[in-house]
Amino acid sequence: MAAVDGTVRLKVKRLSAAAVLPAYHSADAAGLDLSAALERPLRLEPLARCQVSTGIAVEIPPGSEGQLRPRSGLALEHGLTLLNSPGTIDADYRGEVRVVLINLGQRPVTINPGDRIAQLVIAPVTRAAVDEVSELASSARGEGGFGHTGR
Repeated sequence: MAAVDGTVRLKVKRLSAAAVLPAYHSADAAGLDLSAALERPLRLEPLARCQVSTGIAVEIPPGSEGQLRPRSGLALEHGLTLLNSPGTIDADYRGEVRVVLINLGQRPVTINPGDRIAQLVIAPVTRAAVDEVSELASSARGEGGFGHTGR
């Protein structure tokens, strides 16, 4: 629920002593940084993927979702990104937040305990009512997809 000032309240539970609470690192940041809750460094080889623990569980406010997104610096400098980006944390999920990382770089990357590995953006959700129909309204685009409009 939003507080009087419009701030969304995110409840966070530490599941591990190595857990770092999510935090914004600039005044206008959209994403809370998530950190690796590791006991020892983790080496990720090129094209390898792994699931990294954050050591936290969250309670996303009803009507919202948590979007897991890559950190741009890790992507640019090391080729490290999220395999299922954006990942979604539903408002009714109460398990540990884990991040699926992949190393798309040419060199191994070491992830150390406490390293910031992803960001969490809290966003509103619009749910749709599904209506089965026999025909869809026509549009100028029609069935064109996958690059049909050119560059």
